[in-house]
Amino acid sequence: MSMKLFASLTLLVWFSTATSSLAQSNPRYVIDTHGDSLETDEIYYIRPAITDNGGRFTLIDRNGSCPLHVGLENTDMPQGYPVRFTLFVNNNNYDDNDDDVMVNNDLKVTFVEVFSTCVQSTEWKLGSNDTNIGRRFIITGVDDGIQSALNYFRIVETESSGIYNIRWCPTQVCPTCRFICGNGGIVRENGKILFALDGTPLPVVFQKKDD
Repeated sequence: MSMKLFASLTLLVWFSTATSSLAQSNPRYVIDTHGDSLETDEIYYIRPAITDNGGRFTLIDRNGSCPLHVGLENTDMPQGYPVRFTLFVNNNNYDDNDDDVMVNNDLKVTFVEVFSTCVQSTEWKLGSNDTNIGRRFIITGVDDGIQSALNYFRIVETESSGIYNIRWCPTQVCPTCRFICGNGGIVRENGKILFALDGTPLPVVFQKKDD
Protein backbone atom coordinates (compact mmCIF):
# COMPACT_ATOMS: atom_id res chain seq x y z
CA MET A 1 0.00 0.00 0.00
CA SER A 2 1.43 3.38 -0.95
CA MET A 3 2.03 6.01 1.72
CA LYS A 4 -0.42 8.36 -0.02
CA LEU A 5 -3.21 5.76 0.04
CA PHE A 6 -2.45 4.89 3.67
CA ALA A 7 -2.58 8.55 4.63
CA SER A 8 -5.92 8.97 2.83
CA LEU A 9 -7.44 5.97 4.60
CA THR A 10 -6.15 7.19 7.96
CA LEU A 11 -7.69 10.60 7.35
CA LEU A 12 -11.00 9.01 6.36
CA VAL A 13 -11.11 6.91 9.54
CA TRP A 14 -10.27 9.95 11.65
CA PHE A 15 -12.95 12.04 9.96
CA SER A 16 -15.62 9.35 10.46
CA THR A 17 -14.68 8.97 14.14
CA ALA A 18 -14.68 12.72 14.69
CA THR A 19 -18.04 13.13 12.97
CA SER A 20 -19.56 10.34 15.08
CA SER A 21 -18.16 11.84 18.28
CA LEU A 22 -19.44 15.28 17.35
CA ALA A 23 -22.93 13.93 16.72
CA GLN A 24 -22.93 12.16 20.07
CA SER A 25 -21.74 15.29 21.89
CA ASN A 26 -24.43 17.44 20.28
CA PRO A 27 -27.77 15.83 21.16
CA ARG A 28 -30.89 17.12 19.45
CA TYR A 29 -32.96 19.41 21.59
CA VAL A 30 -36.61 20.28 21.19
CA ILE A 31 -36.96 23.88 20.02
CA ASP A 32 -39.81 26.32 20.49
CA THR A 33 -41.39 28.67 17.95
CA HIS A 34 -38.47 31.09 18.38
CA GLY A 35 -35.85 28.43 17.75
CA ASP A 36 -34.75 28.21 21.40
CA SER A 37 -34.43 24.96 23.33
CA LEU A 38 -37.33 23.96 25.57
CA GLU A 39 -36.37 24.30 29.24
CA THR A 40 -37.84 22.66 32.31
CA ASP A 41 -37.88 25.91 34.26
CA GLU A 42 -40.07 27.64 31.67
CA ILE A 43 -43.71 27.08 30.71
CA TYR A 44 -45.09 26.66 27.20
CA TYR A 45 -48.30 26.49 25.25
CA ILE A 46 -48.68 23.49 22.98
CA ARG A 47 -50.62 24.15 19.80
CA PRO A 48 -51.13 22.49 16.42
CA ALA A 49 -48.67 23.31 13.68
CA ILE A 50 -51.75 23.64 11.43
CA THR A 51 -54.37 25.92 12.99
CA ASP A 52 -57.30 24.16 11.27
CA ASN A 53 -56.77 21.32 13.76
CA GLY A 54 -57.75 23.51 16.72
CA GLY A 55 -56.15 25.91 19.17
CA ARG A 56 -53.93 25.60 22.21
CA PHE A 57 -54.00 22.50 24.39
CA THR A 58 -56.36 22.66 27.34
CA LEU A 59 -58.40 20.59 29.80
CA ILE A 60 -61.66 19.14 28.52
CA ASP A 61 -64.64 17.91 30.52
CA ARG A 62 -65.58 15.00 28.30
CA ASN A 63 -68.53 13.47 30.11
CA GLY A 64 -69.31 15.65 33.12
CA SER A 65 -67.08 13.79 35.55
CA CYS A 66 -63.44 13.60 36.60
CA PRO A 67 -60.78 13.00 35.46
CA LEU A 68 -60.51 15.77 32.91
CA HIS A 69 -59.17 14.96 29.45
CA VAL A 70 -56.37 16.58 27.50
CA GLY A 71 -57.71 18.34 24.45
CA LEU A 72 -57.54 21.41 22.27
CA GLU A 73 -59.46 24.65 22.16
CA ASN A 74 -61.92 24.93 19.28
CA THR A 75 -60.49 28.34 18.41
CA ASP A 76 -56.99 29.50 17.59
CA MET A 77 -57.49 32.54 19.82
CA PRO A 78 -55.02 32.88 22.76
CA GLN A 79 -56.76 30.51 25.17
CA GLY A 80 -55.78 27.21 26.76
CA TYR A 81 -53.38 26.31 29.57
CA PRO A 82 -49.57 26.30 29.54
CA VAL A 83 -47.60 23.21 30.50
CA ARG A 84 -44.37 22.43 32.29
CA PHE A 85 -42.05 19.56 31.40
CA THR A 86 -40.33 17.32 33.96
CA LEU A 87 -37.45 15.13 32.81
CA PHE A 88 -37.15 11.48 33.75
CA VAL A 89 -34.57 11.81 36.52
CA ASN A 90 -33.04 8.35 36.14
CA ASN A 91 -32.31 8.86 32.47
CA ASN A 92 -28.54 8.66 32.04
CA ASN A 93 -28.80 10.56 28.77
CA TYR A 94 -29.44 13.75 30.73
CA ASP A 95 -26.79 15.90 32.35
CA ASP A 96 -27.83 16.87 35.87
CA ASN A 97 -26.99 20.48 35.03
CA ASP A 98 -28.87 20.46 31.73
CA ASP A 99 -32.50 21.56 31.96
CA ASP A 100 -33.07 21.53 28.20
CA VAL A 101 -35.50 18.99 26.77
CA MET A 102 -34.15 16.49 24.25
CA VAL A 103 -36.18 14.62 21.65
CA ASN A 104 -37.07 10.96 22.17
CA ASN A 105 -36.63 11.07 25.93
CA ASP A 106 -39.23 10.31 28.57
CA LEU A 107 -40.76 13.25 30.41
CA LYS A 108 -43.89 14.34 32.24
CA VAL A 109 -46.25 17.03 30.95
CA THR A 110 -48.28 18.99 33.49
CA PHE A 111 -50.80 21.77 32.98
CA VAL A 112 -50.06 24.79 35.18
CA GLU A 113 -52.06 27.88 36.11
CA VAL A 114 -55.19 25.72 36.00
CA PHE A 115 -58.49 26.34 37.75
CA SER A 116 -60.57 23.16 37.86
CA THR A 117 -63.36 21.63 39.90
CA CYS A 118 -61.54 18.28 39.80
CA VAL A 119 -59.29 18.01 42.84
CA GLN A 120 -56.50 16.01 41.23
CA SER A 121 -53.16 16.26 39.52
CA THR A 122 -53.06 17.94 36.11
CA GLU A 123 -50.26 15.64 34.91
CA TRP A 124 -50.95 14.02 31.56
CA LYS A 125 -51.73 10.33 31.82
CA LEU A 126 -52.57 7.62 29.32
CA GLY A 127 -56.15 6.47 29.81
CA SER A 128 -57.70 3.13 29.00
CA ASN A 129 -58.75 2.13 25.51
CA ASP A 130 -62.17 3.36 24.43
CA THR A 131 -63.54 0.24 22.78
CA ASN A 132 -66.22 2.20 20.90
CA ILE A 133 -63.67 3.97 18.73
CA GLY A 134 -60.47 2.02 19.40
CA ARG A 135 -58.52 5.01 20.71
CA ARG A 136 -56.67 5.63 23.95
CA PHE A 137 -57.46 9.07 25.32
CA ILE A 138 -54.96 11.21 27.20
CA ILE A 139 -56.43 12.18 30.56
CA THR A 140 -55.04 13.78 33.73
CA GLY A 141 -54.04 12.23 37.03
CA VAL A 142 -51.25 10.28 38.69
CA ASP A 143 -50.38 6.72 37.71
CA ASP A 144 -49.87 4.52 40.78
CA GLY A 145 -48.53 1.62 38.73
CA ILE A 146 -45.01 0.44 37.97
CA GLN A 147 -42.70 3.47 37.80
CA SER A 148 -45.66 5.73 36.87
CA ALA A 149 -45.16 4.74 33.24
CA LEU A 150 -48.59 6.03 32.19
CA ASN A 151 -47.49 9.57 33.10
CA TYR A 152 -44.44 9.64 30.84
CA PHE A 153 -44.49 10.86 27.26
CA ARG A 154 -41.87 11.92 24.77
CA ILE A 155 -41.49 14.52 22.05
CA VAL A 156 -40.46 13.10 18.68
CA GLU A 157 -39.27 14.83 15.54
CA THR A 158 -41.14 15.10 12.27
CA GLU A 159 -39.65 15.82 8.87
CA SER A 160 -40.07 19.56 9.46
CA SER A 161 -37.73 21.43 11.80
CA GLY A 162 -39.44 22.78 14.89
CA ILE A 163 -42.55 20.63 14.38
CA TYR A 164 -43.06 17.56 16.55
CA ASN A 165 -45.36 14.73 17.54
CA ILE A 166 -46.15 13.77 21.13
CA ARG A 167 -45.73 10.05 21.71
CA TRP A 168 -46.41 7.64 24.52
CA CYS A 169 -43.67 5.02 24.66
CA PRO A 170 -41.86 5.21 28.03
CA THR A 171 -39.16 2.65 27.34
CA GLN A 172 -36.60 4.60 29.35
CA VAL A 173 -38.88 4.46 32.39
CA CYS A 174 -39.31 0.70 31.97
CA PRO A 175 -36.83 -0.81 29.46
CA THR A 176 -38.13 -4.35 30.05
CA CYS A 177 -41.80 -3.49 29.48
CA ARG A 178 -43.54 -4.22 26.21
CA PHE A 179 -45.67 -1.18 25.49
CA ILE A 180 -48.16 -0.64 22.69
CA CYS A 181 -46.70 2.72 21.75
CA GLY A 182 -48.57 5.41 19.87
CA ASN A 183 -48.48 9.01 18.69
CA GLY A 184 -51.07 11.53 19.83
CA GLY A 185 -53.75 12.81 17.46
CA ILE A 186 -57.20 14.34 17.76
CA VAL A 187 -60.73 13.00 18.15
CA ARG A 188 -63.68 15.30 17.48
CA GLU A 189 -66.59 14.41 19.71
CA ASN A 190 -69.72 16.43 20.48
CA GLY A 191 -68.08 19.69 19.48
CA LYS A 192 -64.96 18.97 21.53
CA ILE A 193 -61.43 18.23 20.33
CA LEU A 194 -59.83 15.48 22.42
CA PHE A 195 -56.23 14.24 22.36
CA ALA A 196 -55.80 10.48 21.91
CA LEU A 197 -53.38 7.86 20.63
CA ASP A 198 -53.69 5.43 17.73
CA GLY A 199 -54.89 7.78 15.01
CA THR A 200 -53.27 10.20 12.58
CA PRO A 201 -50.45 11.97 14.47
CA LEU A 202 -51.01 15.65 15.21
CA PRO A 203 -48.01 17.89 14.38
CA VAL A 204 -47.47 20.40 17.19
CA VAL A 205 -45.26 23.33 18.12
CA PHE A 206 -44.25 24.78 21.48
CA GLN A 207 -44.75 28.46 22.23
CA LYS A 208 -43.07 29.94 25.27
CA LYS A 209 -45.52 31.79 27.49
CA ASP A 210 -45.52 35.60 27.11
CA ASP A 211 -43.89 35.41 23.68
